[in-house]
Amino acid sequence: MAIYKQISAEQLVMLEQGIVAGVDEVGRGPLVGDVVTAAVILDPNRPIAGLNDSKKLSDKKRDALFDVIIENALAYSVGRASPAEIDELNILHATMLAMQRAVAGLSITPQRILVDGNRTPDFAGIAADAIVKGDGLVAAISAASIIAKVTRDREMEALDKLYPQFGFAQHKGYPTKAHFEAIAQHGVLAEHRRSFKPVRQALGLA
Repeated sequence: MAIYKQISAEQLVMLEQGIVAGVDEVGRGPLVGDVVTAAVILDPNRPIAGLNDSKKLSDKKRDALFDVIIENALAYSVGRASPAEIDELNILHATMLAMQRAVAGLSITPQRILVDGNRTPDFAGIAADAIVKGDGLVAAISAASIIAKVTRDREMEALDKLYPQFGFAQHKGYPTKAHFEAIAQHGVLAEHRRSFKPVRQALGLA
C-alpha cells in the first residue's frame, strides 16, 4: 500500500501526463450500503468544464456532470465492496479492494493512477500516487468523485423506496440522528454494516 508524499504543483503536472486514471471513493462513513469507488480516464481532446470535488457541487450540477463525464470520458468504471466485505476486511481495506475493482473494470489500461487521499492499494503493478485533496486538484479524480457520489446517492434513493421509514434519500446512510432513531424503532437491515459501532450497539453486540 503506497503512502502519500507531498507533491509539488510541478510534479503534479508531470503525473498527469499520458493515460491517467483518476480514482476516488464515496461511502466510508455511512452505516449502510456499499462503499463505492470510480475510476475515470478523461479524454484530453474533450475537456469537461466545471469539474470539482463532488462535495462542493450541488445535486443538480453533479447529476449534469455525471452524464457529461460518461459521454466524454475515454473510459470509466465503478467498483464497490459490500457491507459483508466491509465487516470482514474493515472499511479501509474494503475501500482499497473497491478501488482495485474500479481500475480492473476500465476498458483501457492506464499508465498511471492518481488516487484521492493519502494512500493507494497495489494496482497490479501500475504506477500509482495518492494525492491529498486530489478531488479538487486533478480533473480525472474530480470526475471519479462525481461518478462515485452520484452512483451511491442513487443507490441510497433506491434503498429509500424499499425502506421509506429509514429516510435514506435524505441522510444517504450516514450516522445522523434520524438514522439512529430509525434503527432504534425499526431495527437493523441486512444492508447495514454490522462492524460499525452504532449498528453493533443496536444488535446488542457492543
